[in-house]
This record gives sequence, structure tokens and C-alpha cells, in this order.
Amino acid sequence: MAGLLHLEIATPERLLIKEDVAEVYIPAKEGMIGILPEHAPLLSELGVGELTFVKSSGRGGLFVAGGWVQILNNEVRVIADRSENVAEIDTARAEASLKRAMERLAAPSTAGVDVARAINSMRRAEARLACTRSK
Repeated sequence: MAGLLHLEIATPERLLIKEDVAEVYIPAKEGMIGILPEHAPLLSELGVGELTFVKSSGRGGLFVAGGWVQILNNEVRVIADRSENVAEIDTARAEASLKRAMERLAAPSTAGVDVARAINSMRRAEARLACTRSK
């Protein structure tokens, strides 16, 4: 494949991806970013969602939540607070987390719920489930 980007995706615990790809789509804090070779330099906060990439053997994807992405000289470096390969996502756990968050948000004042934390939990669970549905 001509015109490639070097992609590295890591969390504080492990390196998930280190390979050359043709394009990358990243859920940034303010929306999706599409990255092709020769992209302008960029530093952005990661959002929550599915990060996808295209390589010679096909399409790949990961769930990411929080962290940073740097694009510089055809290198894309992602440091994610949380990341999972789509195959590693526990659908039952994500569904239970989504249900728990929605219950907390339904009656936040009666249970002394941290609303921001419940909303973030709900978003992560929804994104994990969306990743599993897209495959």
C-alpha cells in the first residue's frame, strides 16, 4: 500500500497496535477525526468510541476512552486511558453497566448519585456495545 501512516495505540498497561496503515478514524473529544497520509500536525484529546483503521489485510478497530492523540510526520500516536480490542469486549458486562448507569440517572437525587460519573459510565457502555455491533 502506497502512502502509509505509522499507527501506535497504547494504554498505560500495554501496547495494543504498532503497524503501518492507510487511514485512521479517531473519536476525538469534539467529534471524529479522519487521518490520511500527510495529515497536518495535530494534538487532540480522545473522546469515547470506536477507533478504526484500514490496513493491507482489511479493517481493524478498538474501543478507546480518554487520553490523547498526536499526529506528526505520518505517525499517529494514541495514548488511551482505556482501550480494548473489539473481540475482548464483554457484551454482558457492558449491558449491565449501561443498565446500572441508566437506573442511577433515572433517580439521581434519591440515591446520592454522582450524575457526571453515571453519564460517563453510560457513554462508555454505549460505545462498547456499538463497537460489538459494528463487527
